[in-house]
Formats: sequence, C-alpha cells, structure tokens
Amino acid sequence: MQKTTHPNDRFMVPLITGLSIVVPLAVAALFLMPETWKIQWGHNNFRSLPFFHAVLNGSTTVLLLIAFGMIKSKNVAIHRLANVSAFTLSAVFLLSYVLSHLSNPDVHYGGEGTLRYVYFFILVTHIVLSVFVLPLAMFTIYSAITNRLTLHKRLVKWTFPIWLYVAVTGVLVYVFMAPYYPMA
Repeated sequence: MQKTTHPNDRFMVPLITGLSIVVPLAVAALFLMPETWKIQWGHNNFRSLPFFHAVLNGSTTVLLLIAFGMIKSKNVAIHRLANVSAFTLSAVFLLSYVLSHLSNPDVHYGGEGTLRYVYFFILVTHIVLSVFVLPLAMFTIYSAITNRLTLHKRLVKWTFPIWLYVAVTGVLVYVFMAPYYPMA
C-alpha cells in the first residue's frame, strides 16, 4: 500500500494549489486590461509570438505522445524526460503568452459562416480545459516524483487527454487566427 502523504506535501500541495488559482486569474486579467495599459517595448516586435506559441504547442503534443508511447513500452526514463520537457515547453508557452498579451493589441477572428462556429467551439473548449491543465500536470508530475504511482496512474487518465487536447487545439487556434495577425 502506498503512503498517502509525503514530507514535501505541506509545501508542494499549497504551492500547486496557489499557482493553479493565481495563473488562470492572471491570464484572465490580461483580457480585461485596457489597451492603454499595454507595455511598449520600444522597437521590439513581439507580433511573431503567436507562431512561436503554435510551435510550442505542437512540440508539446509530440512530447506527450512520445511520453505515452514510452510508458507503454515500459521505458520510464524517456517517459519522464518527455513529460518534463512537455511541462517545460508549456511553462515557456505560458510566459510567452502573457508577454504577448501584455505587449500586443488583441486580435479578433474574422472568419464567417460554419468556420466561425467551429473556431469558437475549439477556442472555448481550449480555454476551459486549459484551466485544468496546470493543476493536473503539476499534481501528476508531483505524484510521480514522490513515487505515488497509484495516484499518478489515476491522475494521468485525466491529465493526458486534457493536456493533449489543449496542446492540439492551441495549434488549431493559431491556424484559424493566422490570417488575422498583423504582419511583423
């Protein structure tokens, strides 16, 4: 039988919980921020960041699929490396996404007809599920690090499909939005 607690839980669980609350609220606040509050970076241009975000999301997708394949092959070392790499890319994405929204004007989807409905369905599900990725990923990785593999396996059943969906739809959102981003 696995232990239900770990000595680091007193620090890590509140940290993960706090980040899981603060980060989505901070990202939501970006969309409520007036345009006049946007940061001016001089001559630096961060308009190419949406493409960078799509690359990060696509790479995260590949790493998650590699991690899945490696654990099925019982290659735990590569499984861990792929998951830590996917989490690192997701963290870089999050920081870059915040930078992009702090420094660029909002861009709106201009498509019409059926594609508009498809885009907004993908966007809304992407946004809603992305709120859950951070806590799920952190608790799943933490359960593996603390060798609570039964808990890890239970969490992965939710974490993997949600994280994969968010990564894939992140690329799709970029594909839909690409024609509407200003030229760099």
